[in-house]
Amino acid sequence: MQQPFTEQLELLKKLIATPRVTRGEQEASAIMKADMERHGYEPECIGLNLLCYPHHYDDSKPTLLLNSHIDTVKPVAGWTRDPFAPVVEDGRLYGLGSNDDGAGLVSLLYTFYELDSKPQSYNPLFLATVEEERNGQNGMKLVVQSLPHIDVALIGEPTGMQPAIAEKGLMVLDFTVHGKAGHAARHEGINALYRATELIEKLRTFKFDKVSDLLGPVKFTITMINAGTQHNVIPDTCTFTADVRTNELYSNHEAFDIISALLPEWCQMKARSFNLNSSRIDAGHPLIRKAVSLGLVPYGSPTLSDQTILDCPSFKMGPGDSARSHTADEFVMISELEQALPLYMNLLDGLIVVE
Repeated sequence: MQQPFTEQLELLKKLIATPRVTRGEQEASAIMKADMERHGYEPECIGLNLLCYPHHYDDSKPTLLLNSHIDTVKPVAGWTRDPFAPVVEDGRLYGLGSNDDGAGLVSLLYTFYELDSKPQSYNPLFLATVEEERNGQNGMKLVVQSLPHIDVALIGEPTGMQPAIAEKGLMVLDFTVHGKAGHAARHEGINALYRATELIEKLRTFKFDKVSDLLGPVKFTITMINAGTQHNVIPDTCTFTADVRTNELYSNHEAFDIISALLPEWCQMKARSFNLNSSRIDAGHPLIRKAVSLGLVPYGSPTLSDQTILDCPSFKMGPGDSARSHTADEFVMISELEQALPLYMNLLDGLIVVE
């Protein structure tokens, strides 16, 4: 495995040195495409997304999709080093996107090469997507229209190479609270800000009945609030925004209806989208059973991935640590990258993906 590891490491360094913030992935996509072509593949370009079929794709076989994303978030202000300079220090490779999601991206690509070099009972299919960090229209949402039937998908997010078999959904809610304007010096008007703070406390302490064994309860967090025009005017409107992380026991529509029932008539609520629902793969799926047999421990992930868009069983598993994602001085351990390909192969080589 030494040669594939060396190639993975060099490819990851190239990607780190290439700014690929969401909607700026052109050069990084070209780097990925060149690596596929160097290994004898002709990837299908769907926008800037790259879909790579095995050399002997067979419609009669089930298909396993290996997916990871090319793009990164913008570097945060706290970086103490150049985020686009790949540097190895003390067993760590530093650089923006090293952990999220460069290590998973290159590891799954080279896993695809290895799987396709020997007979499998299924079709391995590799997909590198863009715009994942912003749930963009030109990433997975564009690609799904061109995918063949997928029986199961493995998403290469940083999970410490443990299988995340469930992930929370996301719904962003915007609230508008109405009051009545008046002069702050007199006892007049209805303060929309006061109304909003009382409602926020009610929402903060509300508990959804159903708690997931893997994902825990639905998490409701107020993250933004705005009210008032000047210091001496009672605000007649107050707006606030909530981040709602649903578990797999509630669809986003169901959670929306439950929250709606808590609102007084002077408050309106709108959801920006209902699309990012929670997902879960059955713990009895052959892939998960195989993972457990290898000593891996299934768990539930609080973060989202492109799997929310896929209409098939899926789970996340990749090198790195989710806690390092979107942080200053992001890094991945060299040992994590080195161990990923052998573990992926132990899990996937010779596997029966559909029983």
